[in-house]
Amino acid sequence: MNTPAHTLAAAPASRQTVDLPIEGMTCAACAARIERQLNKLPGVSAAVNFASERAHVAFDAGAVSGPQLVDVIRKTGFKVPPQSLDLAISGMTCAACAARVETVLNKLPGVEAGVNFASEKAHVRYVPGQTDAAALIAAVRRAGYDARESSADTRAAEKARKAAAWRAESRRFWIAVALTLPLLAQMGAMFSGGHENELPRWLQFALATPVQFWIGWRFYVGAYNALRGGSGNMDVLVALGTSMAWAFSAVVTLAGLHQHHVYFEASAAVITLVLMGKLLEARAKARTSAAIEALIRLQPQTAHVLRGGELTAVPVDSINPGDIFVVRPGESVPVDGEVTEGGGSVNEAALTGESMPVAKRPGDKVFAATVNGEGLIHCRATGVGSHTLLAGIIRMVEQAQGSKAPVQRLADRISAIFVPVVTAIALLTFAGWWFFAGDFTQALVNAVAVLVIACPCALGLATPTAIMVGTGRGAAAGILVRNAEALELAKGVEVLAVDKTGTLTSGQPAVTDIVPAAGGDAAQLLRVAASLEQGATHPLAEAIVARARADGIALTHPAELRAVAGKGLTAALDGVDYALGSPAYLAECGVAVPEDMLTPLAGAGKSVVGVGEARSSQADAAASGRLLGLIGVADRLRPTSPAAIARLKTQGVEVVMLTGDNAATAAAIARESGIERFEAGVLPGDKAAALVRLKADGKRVGMVGDGINDAPALAAADVSFAIGGGADAALEAADVTLMRSDLLSVADAIDLSRATLAKIRQNLFFAFIYNALGIPLAAIGMLNPVIAGAAMALSSVSVVSNSLLLRRWKPGGREA
Repeated sequence: MNTPAHTLAAAPASRQTVDLPIEGMTCAACAARIERQLNKLPGVSAAVNFASERAHVAFDAGAVSGPQLVDVIRKTGFKVPPQSLDLAISGMTCAACAARVETVLNKLPGVEAGVNFASEKAHVRYVPGQTDAAALIAAVRRAGYDARESSADTRAAEKARKAAAWRAESRRFWIAVALTLPLLAQMGAMFSGGHENELPRWLQFALATPVQFWIGWRFYVGAYNALRGGSGNMDVLVALGTSMAWAFSAVVTLAGLHQHHVYFEASAAVITLVLMGKLLEARAKARTSAAIEALIRLQPQTAHVLRGGELTAVPVDSINPGDIFVVRPGESVPVDGEVTEGGGSVNEAALTGESMPVAKRPGDKVFAATVNGEGLIHCRATGVGSHTLLAGIIRMVEQAQGSKAPVQRLADRISAIFVPVVTAIALLTFAGWWFFAGDFTQALVNAVAVLVIACPCALGLATPTAIMVGTGRGAAAGILVRNAEALELAKGVEVLAVDKTGTLTSGQPAVTDIVPAAGGDAAQLLRVAASLEQGATHPLAEAIVARARADGIALTHPAELRAVAGKGLTAALDGVDYALGSPAYLAECGVAVPEDMLTPLAGAGKSVVGVGEARSSQADAAASGRLLGLIGVADRLRPTSPAAIARLKTQGVEVVMLTGDNAATAAAIARESGIERFEAGVLPGDKAAALVRLKADGKRVGMVGDGINDAPALAAADVSFAIGGGADAALEAADVTLMRSDLLSVADAIDLSRATLAKIRQNLFFAFIYNALGIPLAAIGMLNPVIAGAAMALSSVSVVSNSLLLRRWKPGGREA
């Protein structure tokens, strides 16, 4: 989540001001202590606000620095937390540029930055007071690139700026094509050995020069900025190679050296082809972020709000928490809220990937961008603007798309040294051909071919483009991946620990069996049980009461109710003393439970609640109570759980169930779901230790839980999956958040991870093999510079296009 930048605002003379967030204050005395310590510094005037947890500091920049202010706060026992900022970077042409910007940003104090070449974004964490947005942007500009703050508010402007730049480059490209085509038209005759159709050299010079220095000026600017920053990039290779070809041809033309051939067509064609490749690459890269664009388009622009008793259409941005808004049939929900009146069904496929509508009634949550079906619903706004579930999903997808996978490290290391190595190979090629073959012209041509065929772009795009498409497809299917590392690790999960309640099961106990004693009545049994339980908050009690109300049974209020923790209760109902609880508790109350009634329920793993008429008094110990019957309550297995377990097994994943239930219940659930290995009696605090035991075998272990109660176990796993159900907490709980409460989504996430990593491996193989074959072929004279330029232009396009094939992936392991 982006936070507002904390800029050091200039004040008169050398005075500056800064707002610093502060963590750890517990009372006004803390704020006073920090304020006193800051004001002890020379030239400092500080005011600390405990309510906002911020310090407003004015200081003399000549006497005190920002880092000193932060250091004083830390020494006082508090913390200035790092803030996040996204920068849109322009001017990068290859992975070497991204590496250069990242290095420059990370040299600033208190800064951790990652630059994504594919998305042209830098995600920066920085400590306010040590640096600020202006300093970050200035550092990028000193490196020869441009930067702007990027946020949800600037997204439309960024898109418009990129579209305008693409149109301008497109116009220049077509001008280059018009100037280059006459030069290329004569190549057929030259390849056949004839020169009768060759254009006059003064005309070739006139056509090639504007392509070289007007159309190709961007390569000179990029090369200058890279070299000034102490690094090399693709622009250096293109500018150097084409300049060598153009300069040699210009000297031959102007000096009248007719015995030598000229290579104006090579220099112009290479620039035109590289420009074409960049345009195709930009178009393809834009498609990799289609998932984000689709999510953004889901947000309605207007809403119908009740104000002053009247329904008014207002912009979504003007809705405040607590406002009552109305969603008519077929309309999209504008913001997150809670249904207050009405009901119907809402299609939440945009957020969860689940096509079946979800029934909504008063008290249920609704989420922005979901579509109301039939029915008019009134809702109270609970989350607006950046606090909606949709906004959280967009932030999470952007964060994942901007992160780096471990597999990218090799490509980054190679990109860092790529340009110097290629330049050295080109020099050796030139020297070798001139020295051993004695042919200066051929030496020049081959050296130019080496320079223009080398492509660091494909290496830089191989991983991030696949990550962007993969995480976008995941978001469309309700699979939210926190970062690229989690996406990479998920493919290698060998053991998956699953929590029973809420993961394998629905998490909502329900009455499954009503077994009256011989001669008894099921309705009477349920009426007595529900009447006794109606004041309790235990999940089993709630299940019994819910069943009675669903059956339309009228309840009566008990008297003299006495609860025994962990066992049951006794109470009087209609003048009769009853006991309710476990079979063991009923036995204590003098009510015998026949084994033939108890065994089938207990053996099926169900919780058994017994109801009987208790002894009239403790003094009458010989008297026996009368059993009314037994009620079986179970947390039902999700219908999709057996299929999910079977699919995980086909993926080579061993599933282990962890539950706090007794062994009989655990065995029943495991048997029904198809799980062969389980651990029963595992308390929530012990699940993390169980994960450690599972990891002892050296296998990669994943954990699936609800994202809240299972937090310690999720943290202990190599890869954690949280079944979200739409809770904001679930978005922060795990490496992968599954918006659908369905274990099949875990199998989908593993499948998506494997599909994405397969694309990354394909891309890296292509990028490596292209350079490994292309550069030697160019060095030994087997590639014309024009052909080399075309290959270089298309190499990065092919990598991005291969990544875009991931858009065919669908949940269930299918491809469209």
